[in-house]
Amino acid sequence: MSDTKKPELLVPAGSLEVLKTAVRYGADAVYIGGEAFSLRAKAKNFTIEEMAEGIKFAHDRGVKVYVTANILAHDSDFDEAAKYFGELKKLSVDAILIADPGLFLTEQELCPEIPVHISTQANNTNSRTFEFWHNLGVKRVVCARELTLDEIKELRKSIPEDMEIECFIHGAMCISYSGRCLLSAYMTGRSANRGECTHPCRWKYSVVEEQRPGEYFPVEENDRGTFIFNSKDLCMIEHVPELVEAGISSFKIEGRMKTALYVATVARTYRKAIDDLFASRETYINNLPWYRSEIGKCTYRQFTTGFYFGKPDESAQIYENSTYVVESVFLGIIEEVTGDGKIRLTQKNKFCVGDTIEVMKPDGRNIEVRVAAIESEDGTKQESAPHACQVVYVTLETDKEADWCEGDLLRADAATSPKTQENI
Repeated sequence: MSDTKKPELLVPAGSLEVLKTAVRYGADAVYIGGEAFSLRAKAKNFTIEEMAEGIKFAHDRGVKVYVTANILAHDSDFDEAAKYFGELKKLSVDAILIADPGLFLTEQELCPEIPVHISTQANNTNSRTFEFWHNLGVKRVVCARELTLDEIKELRKSIPEDMEIECFIHGAMCISYSGRCLLSAYMTGRSANRGECTHPCRWKYSVVEEQRPGEYFPVEENDRGTFIFNSKDLCMIEHVPELVEAGISSFKIEGRMKTALYVATVARTYRKAIDDLFASRETYINNLPWYRSEIGKCTYRQFTTGFYFGKPDESAQIYENSTYVVESVFLGIIEEVTGDGKIRLTQKNKFCVGDTIEVMKPDGRNIEVRVAAIESEDGTKQESAPHACQVVYVTLETDKEADWCEGDLLRADAATSPKTQENI
């Protein structure tokens, strides 16, 4: 891999806390959404002030920040878009993700110095589309998820050398072509292309005959029903060499609505896999069991390789339920290490004195520790941290050499955690 350029690891962030986690756990770049023109209206998203803080935090550590403005716009959107792009111009963002040609023209008129990345929402499936955007000055296009690796290889050969290819390599898959789903808008009045998707692809369906309203015929694979649109999650951790060899410039993780635990887990695993591969293919192969184990220690819906090796068959869907697999529970992020060795954190899920938990380090170490003591902010001792978002001071004990740092993440095994379904 010595003569191949290492791909960028691009990680999502739905909040300032998650942005900082992504940076600490290995991202080369992060992508975020503002309070307007983002396809994740339910994410916390960033105020302009939070963007400024996040961009400074990332830039100080050599990490780029891209901002999404990838809705499909109506004429009534352009006055606000002009104002928004003007604000982004002041922030030194590294690129803006756009799908709509009208928004592209607006961006070029107001802040042409900011690079544009063409979003997957623009349905980018062929080299002529890449050529079209390159002729307009665009240097990066995000592939539609429906392309195979062979198609991407051929695309790479056909486009200008300075054109970058960005591809999703991990995260949720949409049932509709490149995310252009109309189910949510039709059923609930909330449009997927305006950032308000209600995810009807995860719902349980029955059949109703038109002349017999109210008579539901169950669509059953078994007695739990069938979730006929419910895709497995994309995971390419076992195929990083093939992704590199295809000529992909940026490896994109899906998940701007995910927790810090998800982002830290996925970012750290792919960071190590990429770095290991570029150290030697043997190192990557030897560490495959670790990647497989680690990538599952967050919420996910089973895994598939999507379209990369051909059109998905029936095995790419989940028919039994719409729930996540949960192997680890997010407890909190270390916010401070006191002089006497205690850690301060804002509790995300319940844990107790005597519990065995894990400190997840950005360098790949997972340090098993025992919770020796928990105190409230006023110093009152507690047997547990049961209240969501309570600030607590925790004393940890371990047999291993430990160096707790701000930003380290605490997690617990879901099988033994007191609460496995809260705030995951």
